[in-house]
This record gives sequence, C-alpha cells and structure tokens, in this order.
Amino acid sequence: MKVLITGFEPFGGEKINPSWEAVKELSDEIDGAQIVKKELPVSFKKVREILPKLIEDVAPDVIILTGQAGGRFNITVERVAINIMDSTTADNDDYVPEDEPIYMNAPSAYFATLPIKSIVKSLRDEGIPAMVSNTAGTYVCNTAMYVALHHVALKGLKAKAGFIHVPYIPEQVLDKPRPSMPLEMIRKALEIAVKESLREV
Repeated sequence: MKVLITGFEPFGGEKINPSWEAVKELSDEIDGAQIVKKELPVSFKKVREILPKLIEDVAPDVIILTGQAGGRFNITVERVAINIMDSTTADNDDYVPEDEPIYMNAPSAYFATLPIKSIVKSLRDEGIPAMVSNTAGTYVCNTAMYVALHHVALKGLKAKAGFIHVPYIPEQVLDKPRPSMPLEMIRKALEIAVKESLREV
C-alpha cells in the first residue's frame, strides 16, 4: 500500500506553512503503508501541471492533500472541491484568477472519497478538535483537491482522495490574535487520517 500526502510551501508573507511542517514529520511507513511526502507550490497553474504527474508517478492507494487555513480553530476535513479559481490574493506566482474554471468542460464539483466522517470521529476520540468542512475555498487548496479528484476520476483510478486543512501553529500567531494548534497535534492528526483512510482501501 502507498499513501501520497502533500503539504504546501509558505505563502501570504508567512515564513512557514504548518501543512508541510506536519507532513515532513510523518513516519515513512504507517500501518505497513509507504508514505510518500511531497511539498506543493502555492500556484494555481503549477498545481495543475505537477499534481497529475505526481499521482501517476507515485501510483498511490490514498491521496491526502493538506493546506493551511489560517483563522480556523480545528482540523477541517473537506467534503467537496469546486471547479473554480477565484481570489483577491495573488498566489506565489503573482497570479490572481477571477471566476476561472480549473478545467473547461469538467464537472462542477467532486466529493472527497476519503472517509471524512470516520477521520473526524477518530480525531475527536483522540482529543483533537476536528470537523467536516463544506468549503475548501476558491484558492490553491481547492484547486489541488479538485485536480486530484478529477485526475482519479478521469483515469479510473481506485485511489481514495481528499483534502485536510490545518490551523496556524503557535509561532505564526505571536503578533496576531488568531487561533493556533501545536505542530505535534497536527502531525498526529494527519497520522490518524492516514490510518483511518487505509482501513477503507
């Protein structure tokens, strides 16, 4: 078994991205599955180019994409990705899309195929604040989730796929009144998500 799990590079003036910091700390093997960890660029265009190739190269059974959602209080497991790129904030390539489809003539949305409710329950059982989220936004996180699910559907792959948003870590909020979560708790949450997802494969 093989799990592809990704985090994003820093963006928006931040020096670190807790999604990648947590992914980096995961073991290379969890419950007998190989864990392939990759950092994605915060770029609408590059994610569309890189992610399908990455999925083809790794050939994972489970795809868990992760990203930072500064301002959220808990781990949020995303339910749906929509076919739109829309932002008032530039990505790391200074690109600011407005009402642009990720892919022309493609479905309006895809639902995650990860066991989102089971993941949330397992996280809460371990004392980790978590909930299902019904919006991944319209920034690069949503684009990555949509690209992955679209590629899996297009190619008829059996891989389970979805997206998990994580809060800031404490060092990011020293000078701003925003919620945060310890990095070790985020790492543990992702490990639990991997284990729960493997049970469904």
